[in-house]
Amino acid sequence: MAKRRRKLSPELEKNISLAKKQIELITAIIHDIDEDDIQEEYKTAFFPVMSAYMSLEQMYREVGFNDETTNLHQLYLTNLDKFKNEYEL
Repeated sequence: MAKRRRKLSPELEKNISLAKKQIELITAIIHDIDEDDIQEEYKTAFFPVMSAYMSLEQMYREVGFNDETTNLHQLYLTNLDKFKNEYEL
C-alpha cells in the first residue's frame, strides 16, 4: 500500500526553525552558569520546554502538519513563556 504524503506548513516549519534557535541559545546560556546547583535548577525547569520542542520536531517530521503538531507548538510556546517568566537569563 502506498504511504500517505505528509501535509506540510511553511509557517510551522519556520516556527520550528525559530524554536530550534531559541532552544540552542537558552541551552548555551544555561551551560554558561558557573554554579552547579543553579545550573541544575535551570536545566530542570527548562526540560518541559525542551521536551515539547523535541516532540514537535519529531512529530512534524513523521506526520506533518495536523492538529497535534499545532497543539505541540502551542505547548512549546506556553512552556517557554512560563520558563522565561520564572527564570531570569
